[in-house]
Amino acid sequence: MGIFLKDIELKGKTALITGATKGLGRGAAKAIAQVGGNIIAVGRNQSELNSLGKELKKFKVSYIPFNCDVNDYEKLKNFIIKLKKIDILVNNAGTNLPESFLNVKKTSMETLLNVNTKAVFNVAQLCANQMIKLKRKNCSIINISSIFGLVAGQKRSVYSMTKFGVEGLTKGMALDLAKYNIRVNSVCPNIVLTPRTKKYFSDKKYNKYVKENTPINKVVTVSDVATSITFLASEASSMITGSSIIIDGGWTAK
Repeated sequence: MGIFLKDIELKGKTALITGATKGLGRGAAKAIAQVGGNIIAVGRNQSELNSLGKELKKFKVSYIPFNCDVNDYEKLKNFIIKLKKIDILVNNAGTNLPESFLNVKKTSMETLLNVNTKAVFNVAQLCANQMIKLKRKNCSIINISSIFGLVAGQKRSVYSMTKFGVEGLTKGMALDLAKYNIRVNSVCPNIVLTPRTKKYFSDKKYNKYVKENTPINKVVTVSDVATSITFLASEASSMITGSSIIIDGGWTAK
């Protein structure tokens, strides 16, 4: 019996991506479009949604921008239930407010729970129901988690709580949605170099801290994560569900 390699190809598929205007979300949109996937980009900044659309033109795919906060459930619902095609969800929108456990503010707790857990659940449920309603085949949901959903991190107690929740949600969803041929997985990156984190990496001590804790001694890039997202979105990963791809250069292997 030979080994058969499947191409990562998403022509004719449509991906909805939250937090699509920056960082991992923007990278995922470009990676999926590069292999033929149509993009529905959800974000809060209209000018950045417009600039993403311009970037994707070279890939000759359909692009639908949707200016919306993921906490606005009714607006999201009214949009998603009208979609004619949705095959992939990249549940990316998230945030972090680093605070030591004893000093966590109530407002920080609410923000992290709302964005990282409640909105992730709501978007996934809305999209899964629409996939089923439209009778789409071979669908994939990718929840963007973190290595801090697997291990602890200083000043990340609440963040870890939300990401551990995403890991549990991913496995539960995978079991419930398997009969509809909807696969559900997560990606768990190390601290990624993005426009948002660039200011931290410019600090030599911080840069040293990340590299010293990463056995492969490199910083995770948006491209590293986007590649795994695209793999999970494609039929090349057709037997992978309820799993997590850890993109951390060995951080959690220690």
